[in-house]
Amino acid sequence: MITLHHVPFSRSFRILWLLEELGLDCEIRHYRITDGSLRDPAFLAISPAGRVPALEMDGQVLFESGAIVQWLCEAHPGAGLIPAPGTPERAAFLEMLGFAETMASLIENLNLSHIFLRDPSQASPVVIKLTTARLAATLAGLERRLAGQDYLLGAAFSGADTMMGFNIFAAPYYVKLDPYPALQAYAARLESRPAFQRARTRDGEQEFYVKDFYPVPEAGA
Repeated sequence: MITLHHVPFSRSFRILWLLEELGLDCEIRHYRITDGSLRDPAFLAISPAGRVPALEMDGQVLFESGAIVQWLCEAHPGAGLIPAPGTPERAAFLEMLGFAETMASLIENLNLSHIFLRDPSQASPVVIKLTTARLAATLAGLERRLAGQDYLLGAAFSGADTMMGFNIFAAPYYVKLDPYPALQAYAARLESRPAFQRARTRDGEQEFYVKDFYPVPEAGA
C-alpha cells in the first residue's frame, strides 16, 4: 500500500502525478492548509516541517517532493523517467529538481503575502514586487530552455517535468504567461498527458486562490 499525504493544488500534486505516470495506485490522505491538520502531532511525526507531500511506501516514509521524485524514478528505472547516473542528462535532471524548488519557494512567498496573511494589507508592496520580478525571471529562464524542445531534458518526458510542471500551473496567479509562448505550449503538452489528467481527477479542488490573478499592489495602497 502506498499512502500520499496531500493538499489539493499543492506541491504534493507533483507526487500524485508521478505515481500516475508510473502506474502506481495510492491511498490519498487529504489535509487542509487552514484547519490545523498539518500541525497534528501524528502528521508532524512523518513530516517534521508540517508540509506535504509525505509518502509512505514499502515501509519507508519520505518527505520533500524533490527527494520523493528522485527516489520513485530511481526505484522504477524501467519507466525511463530518470537519466542514468554520471551522464550530462542526469546532471540536468538534478538541476531541474533544484530549480523547480527555487521557483516554488517564490510562489510560496507570494502565496503568503497575497493570501495567507490574516491581514493582507500588512504585506510589503516592495517585497511583493521584488518576489514577483524574481518569479518572472525564472519563467524567462525556462522559456529560453524550452525553446525548440518539448520537455525540460529535451524530447523525452521525465520526473523533472512533474516537479516543474506544477509550478507552471501555479505561477500564472502572479505572472501572466503571455510573453512566454514556449511555456504556454509546454503547459498544454503536460495537460494533455493521460497521467496528468488522471491525477487532476483525484487531486481535489484548491481552496485558497479566490481570484484568477493577483497583481502587485501599489505602494501606499
